[in-house]
Amino acid sequence: MMTRAYSFLSGAPTGGLTANRAARKAGMAVLGTVGLMLAGCADQSGSAGSGAQAPKASHKVGVLLPLTGPNAGLGRELLSGAALALSDAPAPAGATAAPAAGAPTMDVHDTAGVGGAVAAASAALAAGDGILLGPLTAGDTAAAAPAAQNAGVPVLAFTSDVSQARAGVWVMGITPEDQVERLVALARKEGRHRFAALLPDNPLGRALGNGLVTACQDQGLNAPAILYHTGSVDSITQKMRQLSSYDTRLSESRATSGTTTPNTGAPAADAVADAEKPLPSDLAAALKPDRSTAATPSAAPAPPAAAFSPPPFDALLLGDTGLGLKNVITALNDSQVTASNVRIMGPGLWSAFATKLGALKGAWYAAPDPSSRQAFASRFLARNHHMPRPLADLSYDAAMVAKTVSQVAPSGYPADVLTRPEGFAGVDGPFTLQPNGRTRRALGVFEVIGNGSGAKLIAPSSLKTDVSG
Repeated sequence: MMTRAYSFLSGAPTGGLTANRAARKAGMAVLGTVGLMLAGCADQSGSAGSGAQAPKASHKVGVLLPLTGPNAGLGRELLSGAALALSDAPAPAGATAAPAAGAPTMDVHDTAGVGGAVAAASAALAAGDGILLGPLTAGDTAAAAPAAQNAGVPVLAFTSDVSQARAGVWVMGITPEDQVERLVALARKEGRHRFAALLPDNPLGRALGNGLVTACQDQGLNAPAILYHTGSVDSITQKMRQLSSYDTRLSESRATSGTTTPNTGAPAADAVADAEKPLPSDLAAALKPDRSTAATPSAAPAPPAAAFSPPPFDALLLGDTGLGLKNVITALNDSQVTASNVRIMGPGLWSAFATKLGALKGAWYAAPDPSSRQAFASRFLARNHHMPRPLADLSYDAAMVAKTVSQVAPSGYPADVLTRPEGFAGVDGPFTLQPNGRTRRALGVFEVIGNGSGAKLIAPSSLKTDVSG
């Protein structure tokens, strides 16, 4: 399945992009790569200030990307995606590309040059650009957006950090919050009403947790129980036992069955299947069956699973990968949390190694349908002679928004057209721009099959939250 780097790459500090290149080549979804962090952002107004100008009449498209320095290759890839949508050839930084007939002019500026994203945005505004595509990271977006807002120029940023979303500044990345909302909607339809989460205490985990709180609130469900672990085995084990009320359930089981027979059993991680393609060494080691680590020192002996009552939740959201995920799987097994009574859910980054998730057979994750990307990938390959990196999807989508609006709006890029209810056609499916700066994308739900097979699509892509009375 095509790996989707649709989550946290565009919110990471610039140096992190280069550091994670090896993981991308190995097929890891960048969304979940260890150490990936959302860039901090300043608290800014949700709309342009009192001195904001009317929207620019120009249809010229400003593109803000890192075109020099260590991330120039990634910047060029995104530039190629935007150029494909506009039917332009990529132009050097600061140059204006020659458009195809009827297409907007593309004006390119380097966010890695002197003055960074602020200087790039200022140059684009001075050139009369009517919309800005980019910047790439949350930090650059926070720096460049105020000037654009004051000038009445919309920004379609490639970050997925929802804290950057505001009126006039759209977050184009597929966010963890949107993934969770889609999962909760389907789980609720399945009859799940008690949600919980065990998540890593990092930006991805916090985003997933915030998304779960919001999704439950929006869908009329009780507030979820959420615990964050530090990543250590002891922390994961202790938090899982607390979340699942393990000690209480153990006492009830002993009182009912009259036995204290241990049942450590084979660790759930033993069910992880081998895949045809190798994974990065750290992930391969993390998912390799290892009986020596089957039980943690702090895990209490468990009686037969049949004697255990279900945990106080029927749907559980996880957010780990690598060694963290292996330890979570072991903690699930030790705490008698099984797929028979709990729907396990996780982030879309699991799509990168779904064949390795045999221990989580039946688990769900939300992601775009990879079949929707095939036409774009073929066109990109024919033009650029290599397959597109996942982030090129975002730049193509943003440029298609600019192109489409330019064809229906007599001048500029008015907010009412950008936020039109019918939305836009995207590489990974349809999407809409919301007035608050969020981007709603069509996501499907996939179920882990196990036995070395990939996940299967069980719910087609949808933009709507299924909430019944």
